[in-house]
Amino acid sequence: MDSVFAKRMEALGTETAFEVLAKAKALEKRGKDIVHLEIGEPDFDTPTNIKEAAVKALYAGYTHYVPAAGLPELRKTIAEHISKTRNIEVDPEEVVVTPGAKPVLFFSILALVNSGEEVLNLNPGFPIYESVINFVGAKQVLIPLKEENDFRFDPEYVKEKITNKTKMIVLNSPENPTGGVLTREDLKAVADCLTDRDDVFVISDEVYSNILYEGEHESIASLPEMKEKSILLDGFSKTYAMTGWRLGYGVMRKDLAQKITQLMINSNSCTCAFVQMAGIEALRGPQGESEKMVAEFKKRREVIVSGLNDIKGISCRKPHGAFYVFPNITGTGMDCNKLSDYLLNNAGVAVLSGTSFGQYGEGYLRLSFANSIENIEKALNRMSEALENL
Repeated sequence: MDSVFAKRMEALGTETAFEVLAKAKALEKRGKDIVHLEIGEPDFDTPTNIKEAAVKALYAGYTHYVPAAGLPELRKTIAEHISKTRNIEVDPEEVVVTPGAKPVLFFSILALVNSGEEVLNLNPGFPIYESVINFVGAKQVLIPLKEENDFRFDPEYVKEKITNKTKMIVLNSPENPTGGVLTREDLKAVADCLTDRDDVFVISDEVYSNILYEGEHESIASLPEMKEKSILLDGFSKTYAMTGWRLGYGVMRKDLAQKITQLMINSNSCTCAFVQMAGIEALRGPQGESEKMVAEFKKRREVIVSGLNDIKGISCRKPHGAFYVFPNITGTGMDCNKLSDYLLNNAGVAVLSGTSFGQYGEGYLRLSFANSIENIEKALNRMSEALENL
């Protein structure tokens, strides 16, 4: 019998993190103790001042439709925030607020990329990039992130891969899953390739921009002539532990913002009103809780990197941002899918295989250190014992 589903659905991927989480939860229901290092979610609560702002907004009547592009007050706040942090001039009309940051990615590719055109995409990388590229019928051109280059790309390789079919480049820094951070020189190399290409856009996914352990965050949108070619994607989930609130935004030139707003009207109508009011408080209010969270992540980074490097068959570089490590597991003699299954079922540690993030992830695992030091140490001990028993 022929499938009842549209052909395009065959091209749509998923996030393995949620699949592994479901497997881990099923094991827990059967009584197995699991340490969760698979899901990319801060284990901190949303700061109290942000929650109070949402409650206040609820009682103030922010329970109805609002403009599809976002509340004017929030768009203004975001424009001011990006102007200050990226050192560029941003107009509120260049901001579109969305329910989470993913719609900015989805809508931008829908609005700009035709079937058969090429999109350069970092690999290993967040799997939804590849999923949406395939969904629109575009061709994905992989840009490998290699461990020996601290999980940064080779600028010459990028230059070679840009063709007359190239329509978009997707960047992510700090990066999921590797924790790698692109330098200003890396970004300038991409910008230099696009000097005469006004038809090519760059999606710059900067959702981890505030979870940085060394140096300053660099955005390609800050480089000369690049603001008009850039779609800056950011959100509140990671910085303010607001994953379930679903609040994100894109900053882009006005004509594209109007197209993204059209897609918002056709899909979501608008982003939740009282959640947007909480977003204003997040950006304008005290930043102490967020800063404490990042400081704690930095401590956990030291524990997990040191512990992984003490385990037989594993080596791990220190990530510069986000809350993930991407250890090399080739010394174990197992491929990443088998090892991730082995650790879940035999050690009670939920991790993700490197190939969940693309073909260049083979030989690696992704572990989130958005969990307590106590649980991280428990996981490391279990992993060490399980691998000794191989």
